[in-house]
Amino acid sequence: MYVLNALPRPVDPELLSLLVQAEPAVIGHFRYTGFMCPAIKAHFQDRRIAGTAVTVRVPGMDGAMVHYAVGQARPGDFLIIDRCGDESIAAMGGAVAYAARAAGVVGVIVDGLVTDLGELRQYGVPVWSRGTSAVTVKTLGLGGDFCVPVTCGGVAVQPGDAVLADENGVLVLPAADIEASARRALQMMSDEKKTLARIDAGEKYPDIMGSSKVIQDVIAAAAAAASVASK
Repeated sequence: MYVLNALPRPVDPELLSLLVQAEPAVIGHFRYTGFMCPAIKAHFQDRRIAGTAVTVRVPGMDGAMVHYAVGQARPGDFLIIDRCGDESIAAMGGAVAYAARAAGVVGVIVDGLVTDLGELRQYGVPVWSRGTSAVTVKTLGLGGDFCVPVTCGGVAVQPGDAVLADENGVLVLPAADIEASARRALQMMSDEKKTLARIDAGEKYPDIMGSSKVIQDVIAAAAAAASVASK
């Protein structure tokens, strides 16, 4: 059986333009939910992408739903493919990536396997997955779901969520959380440049970060407690 829902409302392009300036690893300093597990890896380098989550559930051997999703996708969409635990069959390869590029898809995340790595890189659509396989899905009519809540990389993804991803990791967050998270991350990124300048000027990193004081305070407190206990 197939479930075919309507596409979600796209995330505001201005919010996505703001979000893509922020590094997922910087947001990871203060936000602890929405990050996919490290097993979901990028098949490219030096790209950071933000887009609107368009979700797909593709069980087993049937890849028809992936084809349908690519046919429905709009510029700026980020395809999120839930493989329902399958880790032996590739859900997409070069031809799907080529079609995704033609549709304006900004990226594809597969909680499972892909194939044709050389073609994926050649066609330029950033792809994340758990790995690769030479065994591929077929068009069998066995079913799948389009634009439903899914799980990808251990994260619940709703159609219309915002997705921010680079080679360090993938973050899914509601559109309502974009501005606060992005602006906080951008401020931290700006502050880090000041930290690097202080290092260039000769200061020690643990002194700048306050780590030296924390360690010294813990040692001093332990010594004081030991002194009291010995009396």
